[in-house]
Amino acid sequence: MTAAAADVDPVEIARAFVGARLAANALQGFPGVVPDTLAKAYTIQDAAIGLFPDHIVGWKVGRVPPPLQTLMGDERLAGPSFSAGLRQPAAGETAALAVIEGGFAAVEAEFVYRLAVDAPAGKLDWTAEEALAIVGGLHVGVEFAASPLKTINDLGPTVVVSDFGNNAGLVIGPEIPGWRDRPDDSLTSQVWLDGQLVGSGTAASVPGGPALALAFLLGNCAARGLPLTAGLYVTTGATTGIHEIRAGQSARVSFGEFGEVLCTAEDARPTAR
Repeated sequence: MTAAAADVDPVEIARAFVGARLAANALQGFPGVVPDTLAKAYTIQDAAIGLFPDHIVGWKVGRVPPPLQTLMGDERLAGPSFSAGLRQPAAGETAALAVIEGGFAAVEAEFVYRLAVDAPAGKLDWTAEEALAIVGGLHVGVEFAASPLKTINDLGPTVVVSDFGNNAGLVIGPEIPGWRDRPDDSLTSQVWLDGQLVGSGTAASVPGGPALALAFLLGNCAARGLPLTAGLYVTTGATTGIHEIRAGQSARVSFGEFGEVLCTAEDARPTAR
């Protein structure tokens, strides 16, 4: 095998990302040839899921930047959330987020679906209405968008997909009562970093709305042989933007009458998992 061929081996790229995450070490660059399609990037992600010593408890949906959507052939992208990164703090408690020094880390205000039933394994096309039929609840929450690769977003959506969709954690806040009867623009969010307001939005800030993001994910995962199952959480997209955070900083993510999520960033440590 030539060096060039080895560079594009999805398992080798996946192994580099997984190893860096477990060792809490930053990567100085993409560990191989950057994939030129989302399909190739998901091959890397699928390999990394198989290598990562943990089980999936949810998924994130992110956005492909509009200028690249035609080239990439999709508006959205997906990545898994693992049990070690799941936080469900009680009211007033603060969730700790582990930041890899020299890597990327950010918090995002999100509205999070909790699935009530398994999705049919062979169903690839979903409408928003069909997606909502399998939802058991809607929570406020925070996606911890993080990677050992600092330039992950700068290098584009195929790189984001390759490393778990630039996802390292999920913080679940209170459930929203009567959410099915509430319009998206009534579900507000604000992000405060170290006491400074850095972003405001609503669920309507997600293009097409959270339900359409869930519909995308259902099809994406089913096509990869990973149909969604009951109990999984799905973050549906950043409502106020992507807000970088460093170790030592704190975040307060407010959802108005529906509560808030408190987070603090700390240095990541190697894991034996």
